[in-house]
Amino acid sequence: MLNTNIKSVFELMNTFSTEQICIDYLEDLRWGGIVESPFNSLSRVYKCSKNRYRCKNTGKYFNAKTGTMFENSKISLRKWFLAIWLVTSHKKGISSIQLSKDVGVTQKTAWFMLQRIRACFGIENNNELEGVVECDETFIGGKNKNRHKDKKVKNSQGRSFKDKTPVMGMLQRDGKMNAYVVADTKRNSIQPLICRYVNPETTVLISDEWWGYTGLNKYYDHKIIDHSKKEYVSLQDNSIHTNNIEGSWNILKKSVSGMYNHVSRKHLQKYVDEFVYRFNLRKVSDQEKFRYLLYNSNVRTKYKELC
Repeated sequence: MLNTNIKSVFELMNTFSTEQICIDYLEDLRWGGIVESPFNSLSRVYKCSKNRYRCKNTGKYFNAKTGTMFENSKISLRKWFLAIWLVTSHKKGISSIQLSKDVGVTQKTAWFMLQRIRACFGIENNNELEGVVECDETFIGGKNKNRHKDKKVKNSQGRSFKDKTPVMGMLQRDGKMNAYVVADTKRNSIQPLICRYVNPETTVLISDEWWGYTGLNKYYDHKIIDHSKKEYVSLQDNSIHTNNIEGSWNILKKSVSGMYNHVSRKHLQKYVDEFVYRFNLRKVSDQEKFRYLLYNSNVRTKYKELC
């Protein structure tokens, strides 16, 4: 393994100065010196030419890219590594147009690279949460008041989301966050997510007064902040509030509106995964974010799945 202490794009490109160095790094990161067949983990493996290996039991050939986001990609690993560094280190993400300029590919190729990278961000969106957990929902989409007169959507105020997509989130105080695109904010949509990821022995579960949270007191010590009464911090206990998760939604919305301008419902979960990945690793160095994603790059996305 390279003794890397990368702190900048310049150091990244100097460290991975050739394609072979990138391949060796990926092999070591993935297999740790003991090559394993992706087709049969128990099979003996033979080393072949051009960085290929052969699985004895299946007779199939493979390399370090097989089964990862890099499989069958004609883009060099040097450009992939640069793209991953830029995506994971930028606090609000990077657009496909900007990435295409920085990496030296077309905008269409940059968009596909970004979608493949985002497909791997889900590794940080399935955490078990405990302690004090804040729950809240937000709605992604343009504001009706900012639309042209002939494009305004009637009766779309408040929780009416005809023109928006709801996202439900759970945030552990001083810990990690999970967030998911949901069909609606009804009880049957949001409570199964809470019960799945929030430990029932959680000290406190905090939410607002929305009726979709009704009944959670059967499983949790459920505290409610009544926003309808202009209550944002409990008068009895100033630690009872949902300000942390509401602040995180502000970061997500600024990223979507400021960086990407428009995100379709079909792909929104990938952008939410990207936001959660960046939020959960906010205290980690850029080098560790880069290495962590490479280590978990075994998610392949095909172009026809995206279109």
